[in-house]
Amino acid sequence: MRLEQRTPVASARPIRLVGPVRQLAWWMVMAISVVSISSVAATPGDEVVIVYNKRLAASKELAQYYARKRAVPSRQIFGFDLSKDEEIARSEFRHSLQQPLADALESSKLWHIASRSFAATTNQPAHVGFVVVQSKIRYAVLCYGVPLRIAAQPDLKEEGVELQRPEMRRNEAAVDSELALLPLIEQHLPLAGPLHNPAFGVTNTALLHPTNGVLMVTRLDGPSAEIARGLVDKALSAETNGLWGRAYFDLRNITEPGYKMGDDWIRAAAQISRAMGFETVVDEIPGTFPAGFPMSQIAIYMGWYSDVVCGPFAQPTVEFMPGAIAYHIHSFSAASIRGSDHWVGPLLSKGATATMGCVYEPYLALTPEVNLFMGLLSIKGFTFGEAAYGCQRALSWQTTVVGDPLYRPFGRNPKDVHEELIERRANNWLAWSFLRAINIDLANNRPTANCAALLENLELRKQSAVLTEKLGDLYAAEGKLPSAVQTWEQSLNLDASPQQRIRLLLELGDKLNDLDKPTQAYEKYEELLRQFPDYPDKIAVYQKLLVLAKKLDKKDEAARFAALLQPPNPDPKKGESGSK
Repeated sequence: MRLEQRTPVASARPIRLVGPVRQLAWWMVMAISVVSISSVAATPGDEVVIVYNKRLAASKELAQYYARKRAVPSRQIFGFDLSKDEEIARSEFRHSLQQPLADALESSKLWHIASRSFAATTNQPAHVGFVVVQSKIRYAVLCYGVPLRIAAQPDLKEEGVELQRPEMRRNEAAVDSELALLPLIEQHLPLAGPLHNPAFGVTNTALLHPTNGVLMVTRLDGPSAEIARGLVDKALSAETNGLWGRAYFDLRNITEPGYKMGDDWIRAAAQISRAMGFETVVDEIPGTFPAGFPMSQIAIYMGWYSDVVCGPFAQPTVEFMPGAIAYHIHSFSAASIRGSDHWVGPLLSKGATATMGCVYEPYLALTPEVNLFMGLLSIKGFTFGEAAYGCQRALSWQTTVVGDPLYRPFGRNPKDVHEELIERRANNWLAWSFLRAINIDLANNRPTANCAALLENLELRKQSAVLTEKLGDLYAAEGKLPSAVQTWEQSLNLDASPQQRIRLLLELGDKLNDLDKPTQAYEKYEELLRQFPDYPDKIAVYQKLLVLAKKLDKKDEAARFAALLQPPNPDPKKGESGSK
């Protein structure tokens, strides 16, 4: 167990409880989220086209379901006769999906392609080209069953390919990323290598538009149609109640120049998370979070670099909150979405609401820049689709974007959300809203004692394991360890989640030992093993119990834990010459 080596990023900024709870100070609203909300269509569904695979009934059903939930006009739903496989040949992609979709958008008058004059640039003389000059839509949603990746075509010959770096002379791509440049279909862009994303780094959502060369393409997908459908419901839930929970960031602590940027992105995203008031944990250890790390109530996860899902995410149950955003950087994280390997499929099956991944080798610099993604999503209030396409340098490349593109987790005024939760008596979510306010206070250097006093006087805190645990954390930060232990004990008797209970029991065991209370510490570790017999890092708990058993002169127990810590004997049936 390496709990003490995971670095929590301070988080917080509370509210002044003057008068009734519903009287939130206006400065709190500004502190929680200085959001520049992007413009939204009167009916956001009007900006969406939905694409499904005619060969799969589940694909069409999902298209219709999403259209109902997001008020997408029925004339903006298109079915095409496509392969049921995740991989599609380049020629089939072109003739079965790319060109038919472009034709359908033109014939339906959802956009119009016409000539436009382009001024001379360093690399190109002035010219006239055919591009989208008018568009009623901005997003395309690909439903479960639409192919995921375009296979390489080795015999494809293109002029100028030899001028590219050798590793970029490839024409395989993610279907989503290739379709994102559909507005430029008449430009006959090169297929080999990545192409510049004209919307990269934008802060004005008006530029995320087909008339600027970009169609934001995401997919409702997953290991099953049911999981894909759930992405819609969880996004809507988070928009209604807020995106609440904890944030986890997994660094590699790497200094090699070619890879350091990945750590820099994730570290910067963690700082944004902290400023937004999330309970934020940053892992500085080169390996991924270990399986026994108590990763509870996950709202945000960003990390790298394992080829297959591992650690807490490989456990039978993962505590993803509704609306959770999870992303793991790896070259083949989305080589398959329907399988159980890699990352994207398992994250979705365990409950994530939105994610991204790579279908083939992208090279780090051309993967989504998660710091930019986090800033656009939270500080600027972009939709998931807008943030995903604003953070990618390249299109016609390897990234797939999975989730409802209209999902806007930070699009509402925090004060309005808070007061609505009070009206609905939604205390579970309301506790997280108070926690975020406390964390923003702490991030803005409000004294810890003041924040603790606010929680002490908050009636809801006495019913909430989340807020009571936070009060214990504040006591610990002030050096009041006995008070912290007593308060964490109270959290265990409230509505703590399973992973939260594991974290509390581990923390209590360690801190009681620090207070020279070995009997009570021993009881906490035993309670953990009793309540969670499948806890994946029992060895670390056995080691703690062995030390305490010796200290308490529990000889039989010490012998038992010592035996449990012995490596298994080799199989005596295996012959000397090899395995049987």
